[in-house]
Amino acid sequence: MPSIVAIGQSENIRKSIPSALDMLEGISDIVKGKHVAIKPNDTWASAKDTKACTQADTLETVIRYIKRLGPKKITVSGGSGAAETEDVFRFLGLDKVIRNEKVEFFDHNRPPFKTVELEYGPQKTVMVNPYILTYESVISLAQHKVHEQATVTLTMKNIAMSYPAADYYGHPREKQLHPHQIFSDLHGFIAGMCKRFPISLGIIAGHPAMIATGPIGGETFESGLALASRDCVAVDSVGAHILGVENVRYLEEAERLGIGTAALEEIRVKGTPLFEACGIFKNNSKMFAAR
Repeated sequence: MPSIVAIGQSENIRKSIPSALDMLEGISDIVKGKHVAIKPNDTWASAKDTKACTQADTLETVIRYIKRLGPKKITVSGGSGAAETEDVFRFLGLDKVIRNEKVEFFDHNRPPFKTVELEYGPQKTVMVNPYILTYESVISLAQHKVHEQATVTLTMKNIAMSYPAADYYGHPREKQLHPHQIFSDLHGFIAGMCKRFPISLGIIAGHPAMIATGPIGGETFESGLALASRDCVAVDSVGAHILGVENVRYLEEAERLGIGTAALEEIRVKGTPLFEACGIFKNNSKMFAAR
């Protein structure tokens, strides 16, 4: 059976995300009666710049969709890599969404810390908050954007580079509050983390999308696209292709580890055809540049 990636397209993110999710089978199996964690992109934001992260209406849309499927509990799990998570959530308005929707917020950057073994990558172990080990299903809610070190930053990097507790490793983690080898092989680390911490559902939102440079400071525009899949490798491969990026090493390594499917010819795209999504993305980016 090929991996399925669904692409929804609308000028309104409240329509494009449900459109994509409706095309996937088995979402209720990973949600009903489960403790579901939703991990938005919360890398960095300020009062003047919130374009690099998950927007409030994006998070609200996903929470409301998941609620309909009968989860035991929903936790919005945050862990900013370059700032304080609560500050980022406040700048983005995610804190208001969490309060209004009456779901739990948890900052997994905070202590206590637990050592978890990794079977692949430059790190033999990683220090995390043990609460993340209680999540029964994990939804990675990512932005559609490029990354200067990892090539792209989509659903897999959204988990892999957030779970290592920043209160232990440092804000940002490059400061090495405690020595680590994460950046000696970033691609291998991302693959190894997603092997150890599986993603149940990956969602990529182009609200906004970011090109030129990233994960912050790039050119942003509304692509109108939302991608979703139960295969995080497949959805990231499709997302990378739409960004115009091929041969992302951590996706290739993840496929070899059996995490998912990276080869586009083995992925079935539902909804908006891939060639059409590429055209929509390119046209919308040109419209932004022409303003």
